[in-house]
Amino acid sequence: MFLREVDCVLIIQKEKSVKEKKFILGNEIYYEYYPHPQSTTTILLLHGFLSSTFSFRKLIPIAARDYNILSVDLPPFGNSGKSSSYIYSHKNHSKMIIELLKSLEINQVILTGHSMGGQTCLNIMKDAPELAAKGVLLCSSGYLKRSKASLIFSSRLPFFHVFVKRLLAKTGVERNLQNVVFNHALIDQEMVDGYMQPFLNNEIFKGLTKMIREWEGDLLSEDLKQIETPCLLLWGEHDKVVPPEIGRRLHEDLPNSTLRIFEGIGHLLPEEEPEKVYTSMKEFIDGA
Repeated sequence: MFLREVDCVLIIQKEKSVKEKKFILGNEIYYEYYPHPQSTTTILLLHGFLSSTFSFRKLIPIAARDYNILSVDLPPFGNSGKSSSYIYSHKNHSKMIIELLKSLEINQVILTGHSMGGQTCLNIMKDAPELAAKGVLLCSSGYLKRSKASLIFSSRLPFFHVFVKRLLAKTGVERNLQNVVFNHALIDQEMVDGYMQPFLNNEIFKGLTKMIREWEGDLLSEDLKQIETPCLLLWGEHDKVVPPEIGRRLHEDLPNSTLRIFEGIGHLLPEEEPEKVYTSMKEFIDGA
């Protein structure tokens, strides 16, 4: 039996793929890199809040047929470090990604971010526009303000991280998934286990506590209007976490953007419709 060209490419990618950590800005950063034997284009994937590279597990094999793929766990999530000295903010995440790209000698990428990861992408476009060939925002966070002063003060209390743990445990992974996935039939044990895994390490709750204190809020409209990177905004019609109204507002503020809203999809686009998402991404990436 003869292998198709796409099968050969995927075999090469699997053999040469890299899954490792680098120490950057005082923290261990976990990333996965899937090189393509012919492509010079790299897609950088950044996940959302309470998530990890796991959320792109359906999108990566599809996109890896055509491009190099770099997926990163943003601290304190996934397999990245939970250092108490790291600053858990959009701006510092942006610096971390910039340093990671330098260390990997990657000069330009297609910035692709889901939810919270989309806001980190926007910060990179603002701080280092030369690194962003284009941007793809998947139900991106937008216009969130910094935590209230009372919550920031409370986060400094001893054992506040225990409260964070109990709060998340009360909600539960499966219940959270039901909130972000429109078609609940897609929620299986693999998905539940995958999103549960990072929270088996108690150190993540200390990182989340620091994030409450250090999260500076999303970029303001005046900042967004200065971003010239071409952006594709993809949204789920039934997104309860970041409603389509946020996508429409971002579309108005980002001067070089296109918005597409998918019917019958919730917040977790890469999980719910990876083929549809990738088709839109590829048309945008390969277009003029």
